[in-house]
Amino acid sequence: PLSARPQPKMAGAGRVWRVGVLLLPPAWRLRAPGRAFGAAAGRGGSNGSGRLVLGAAFALGGSAGLCLAARQHLREHSAAELPAGSLQLTLYQYKTCPFCSKVRAFLDYHGLPYEIVEVNPIMRKEIKFSSYRKVPILVANAGSPLQLNDSSVIISAIKTYLISRRNSLEEIVSFYPPVKTMTEQGKEMLEYENKYWLMLDEKETKRVYPVREVRVEEMKWRKWADDWLVHLISPNVYRTPKEALASFDYIVREGKFGTLEGLFAKYVGAVAMFFVSKRLKKRHQLRDDVREDLYEAVNEWVKAVGKNRLFMGGNEPNLADLAVYGVLRVMEGLEAFDDMMVHTNIQPWYQRMEEVIQK
Repeated sequence: PLSARPQPKMAGAGRVWRVGVLLLPPAWRLRAPGRAFGAAAGRGGSNGSGRLVLGAAFALGGSAGLCLAARQHLREHSAAELPAGSLQLTLYQYKTCPFCSKVRAFLDYHGLPYEIVEVNPIMRKEIKFSSYRKVPILVANAGSPLQLNDSSVIISAIKTYLISRRNSLEEIVSFYPPVKTMTEQGKEMLEYENKYWLMLDEKETKRVYPVREVRVEEMKWRKWADDWLVHLISPNVYRTPKEALASFDYIVREGKFGTLEGLFAKYVGAVAMFFVSKRLKKRHQLRDDVREDLYEAVNEWVKAVGKNRLFMGGNEPNLADLAVYGVLRVMEGLEAFDDMMVHTNIQPWYQRMEEVIQK
């Protein structure tokens, strides 16, 4: 998957728009309609209703996201249209996926223009060029097209490239090799070595991380966002039948579904994910009231940032700030998000993140 090359005009397969810096007011203050969520995007099932429900569930897999596009062009673009000499990026995503939201937060904060291709969660024709069948996928062109998989690998590799131009992007990506592992359920999956590391030399490392503990802290909380925080999203946004329906209503409106697919996914998917959320609660050993786990996790993050820092990165967000923000914002507009804002201490930090990304 690391060496897969997209076919020509790959962006033409789906809905594509160019994304710049967010210029809109914070969406959570506007009480936007629900945003969907989930754990991770996965493989689709067989043809028919089962595949449709699974596809919808994976699209949300438990996620929900905020569109950071100030300019959305619902016409076909190619990454090759970007200005010559720049890093040309195309992001294949489910808009409501928390891992995709993490990548968008990173790209927007760093002011990197990119194209978005919204992937149909059922057929996934938009990513047929890839043997890697999950999202996000980032196709980067810094001379020749290169496919990057896994949200944390994407962020670490692009950040390394922005800091250090000693190596080509392809060489940097090779530092994150995929390794086949087995889940507890006996399912084979790919994991990526070193995905929370920036591949910098000693001088660059000291410039970015003046103290060793700063790097250790950033890596710890990036991993925490992937291994714990993201697993609290689905059980909370699908907690009740009403919340599940609100989540799927957003998913269907913002995702790439046909008319009949959308109707089926909204109602059948909401019921399915309500019961799936109960299994997830048991798997991750969550409390009967999963809100309590969400509140505890969020307050743990706020405590780690502390009272003397604007962000974990100090005066500016670091990669851990962007990861946590990217995961949490998929709940914007939903009951779980409003409850979190009222019952935790996250609001000041979250508002600062909104403002700094807009700038």
